[in-house]
Amino acid sequence: MTAHRRLMASLGAFVVSAPLITGCTDSSGPDAPAPAASAGAVDLKAAGCPATIVVQTDWNPESEHGYTYQMLGDDAVVDAGKKSVSGPLYLGGRSTGVKLEVRAGGPAIGYTGVGAQLYTDTSITMGYITTDDQIAASATTPTRAFFAPLDQSPAMVMWDPATYPEVNRVADLKGALDKSGGVWRYLAGAAYQDYLLDAGLVSKKSQDAGYDGTPANFVAARGKDVQQGYSSSEPYIYEHEVKAWGKPVKYALISETGWNPYPSAMAVRVADFDKLSPCLKALTPVLQKSEVDYFANPAAADDLIQKLVTEYNTGWTYSPGVADYARRTMIETKLVSNGTNSTLGDFDPDRMAKFLGTAQPIYTRLGSPVAAGLKVGDLYTNEFIDTSIGLK
Repeated sequence: MTAHRRLMASLGAFVVSAPLITGCTDSSGPDAPAPAASAGAVDLKAAGCPATIVVQTDWNPESEHGYTYQMLGDDAVVDAGKKSVSGPLYLGGRSTGVKLEVRAGGPAIGYTGVGAQLYTDTSITMGYITTDDQIAASATTPTRAFFAPLDQSPAMVMWDPATYPEVNRVADLKGALDKSGGVWRYLAGAAYQDYLLDAGLVSKKSQDAGYDGTPANFVAARGKDVQQGYSSSEPYIYEHEVKAWGKPVKYALISETGWNPYPSAMAVRVADFDKLSPCLKALTPVLQKSEVDYFANPAAADDLIQKLVTEYNTGWTYSPGVADYARRTMIETKLVSNGTNSTLGDFDPDRMAKFLGTAQPIYTRLGSPVAAGLKVGDLYTNEFIDTSIGLK
């Protein structure tokens, strides 16, 4: 399964806490229905969407989720106990006739995978699921994705450039670690490590599944070890917020090795796909436009993310500096992009087919419940994507 655990806040003096931001309230109450769709706006209620679209995210609130929080307004209501926020679903400031509830993942749901959570709690309409997780659990909790907000995964391995000046790519690490005796620390259960081992890109002796989400071991190794992370957060955090490190790290994306899933794609339970299709046809362009809007004008969504991190109080910190770095990095390094065409949010069929061929035998060997006869078309669709919507 994909390792989603990010750098956590149980670090003592290592990480700076996020500032407290005053929140917003809904004078009409959390149970009030959404206002009718504004004149000329997308009417998701008329399209057959649920009165409240419930989205399960895969982690604490962060900039990767910005497009989802972009659809909430200043009348959104926070439920700190349930780690959720809800309110009318807006596009461009206009009501769509339904409400949106966004639920935090990760520690908020006991690190349960989103696919499993979808099947445990059927009140959830859709959730963020990475392609490799879809494949791994396709026999027990099958899902179908319909929108890909990130074109590339931020999953990466990072190292100290002063210790390993000759390392520039993932392929350079095997020889460097074999020579130094350092280890590649990762979160147990990351199947891409089995792929890297099969591909000869890492030695068995240098693999260490002991990553616990804190910087302590990386710092203690004084640059000898390398570590998993996310390119949209850790490079900034280690340089600016982990005082015991306080210098740049270098990184390479895991996707450059051929392990190239779509991260955090929006997906629904397979059994609900046909029933939800009329809604998804109307909703998917809203998601596309909301992501374009977020990167053009992120201030309100970023403020909400900061508020939620503070109020949820899960041990996760997410400073404005990290948020700014994440948003900038996603665009500059094309984690968020139009891919090979001019459309935001679609899946590349050839890439999906190639990844299924890469991941399926590994998960089968690891004993994951991969569906018999799984086909790439079972995992995703582009049928609801508006091809005219893209980043400019």
